[in-house]
This record gives sequence, structure tokens and C-alpha cells, in this order.
Amino acid sequence: MATRFSPAAIGKHVLLTILSLTMIYPVIWLFLSSFKANDEVFVVTSILPSSFQFHNYVDGWKAVPGFGFETFITNSLLISALVVLGSLISSSLVAFPFARMDFPLKRFWFSILMGTLMLPTQVLLIPRYVLFSQLDWINTIVPLVLPAFLGNAFFIYLMIQFLRGIPKELDEAAVMDGCGPFRTFFNILLPNCKPVLYTIAIFAFLWSWDDYFEQLLYLNEVRKFTVPLALQMFVDNAAQINWGSLFAMSIVSIIPPVLMFFFAQKHFVEGTATSGLK
Repeated sequence: MATRFSPAAIGKHVLLTILSLTMIYPVIWLFLSSFKANDEVFVVTSILPSSFQFHNYVDGWKAVPGFGFETFITNSLLISALVVLGSLISSSLVAFPFARMDFPLKRFWFSILMGTLMLPTQVLLIPRYVLFSQLDWINTIVPLVLPAFLGNAFFIYLMIQFLRGIPKELDEAAVMDGCGPFRTFFNILLPNCKPVLYTIAIFAFLWSWDDYFEQLLYLNEVRKFTVPLALQMFVDNAAQINWGSLFAMSIVSIIPPVLMFFFAQKHFVEGTATSGLK
């Protein structure tokens, strides 16, 4: 107990509290500003609103004529869910042969895979846009979802590292029981990969949910817009920007990823730690 309340321990906790408040201050400012009147948002007098404007959330929800904000949240959830599904399927199926099987030119193909990690996203934008345009997929969600089903090098690498850490004796025992490669993977290995699968799901969801540029590139109709595009259009359409309503919808937009993170927090931390060690 003496060590627990020692001056060093108290100082450490005070320092960590100050650092935590510093890091979370922008979110606190955004949340409190969502209740402020428009002419009060950027006045540096107090972080607290003089009176709470709860109607900012109602006004923001109906700010885009003809559409409620639930339209954009639904579109974002659909795209993000499909991206998560595609990322889990593709990363698992591609990582398994690299981690547990031998095939010709394995090192070569693994080098190619790792090499794609070095490619900046901007390099692929124009070729992808030309390809999807020729396939008449512009203004659909296909260009935003399909790449996830074709594999993400970073997720595949995470999965390979995790699979390599699982003892091969499990595979040998499964083979002795008559399991083939795919049954060994789906029935024996995959159930042991929950931490890294949760990690991949969270990363894929957050990256898709927060993506703005590619969604702006491929989506043209308002009814297909996602949350980031809706927030941008919210600003563009307003002759005089209602900052309180905009901040209110910004707070609403961060609720799904925050809920997902806290739901899978335990597995996420375990997955990132284990993948880094193995």
C-alpha cells in the first residue's frame, strides 16, 4: 500500500491524467461546442456553452434537404461491413498457404506481397478509376468494397505472423485425424485466430468509415453518400454554416467506431500485442 500511494506513483498518475486530458481535449471541445449557439462557437471565453442548444442535433440530422442523416449512416455501415467481411475472408485465405504450406516460388510471391505494402495509395488511384470506369462501376459501392475482397497486404501480413506463432503440432494432429488442409484451417487454426481477426475487423472498419477521398471519387449521387461526404456537403450547402449542428453530427458520426472499438477492445489489444511478438 505504501508503494501504491508513494509520491512517485502519485506524480506518475497526475502526469498521465494531464497527458490524457491533453489528448482528449479536441473531442471534449467538439462535444461541448455541439451545444453552443453559432456565434458562440469560436469565442474564446469558456469551453462551456452559455446555454445548451439541444436543437443543434435535430437541425443537423435534417440539414441535407430530402435526406435524414440516417441515410448516410446506413450507407457508411453497409460499406464498412462489407469491407470488414471482405478483409477477413481474403486475408485469412491468402495468409494460410503462406504460413503453413509449401508451394513453388513461395518466397518470390511473398516478396511481391510485401512489396505492395510500399506502394502509396495515390499511385493506384488513377489506374483503379480507369478500370472501374470501363467496367461501369462508378457511382456504385463496388469500387469501395471489391478491393477488400481481393486482399490487403497489411492484413495478410498480420494474419501470416499470427498463424506462424501457432504450433504446427496442431496441424499434424489434425492430419492424423484425417483432416485435409482446408478442414485443418477452418476447424483447427481459424478458431485460434480470433484476436488477429478482431484486429483486422477493427482496422478495416475504421479505415472504411473514415475514408473520404475514395468515396468522393466514386460516389456521385446524394442518396449514396456516406457520413464523411454528408458532413462535407453539410458545410457546402449552408449559406451560413451552422457550426453547432455540424459538430453535433460529427459527434454522432464517431459513435459507431467508438462502440465497435469498446466491444472488441480486449481482443484488439491481444491481437496487436501477439502479432507484434510472434
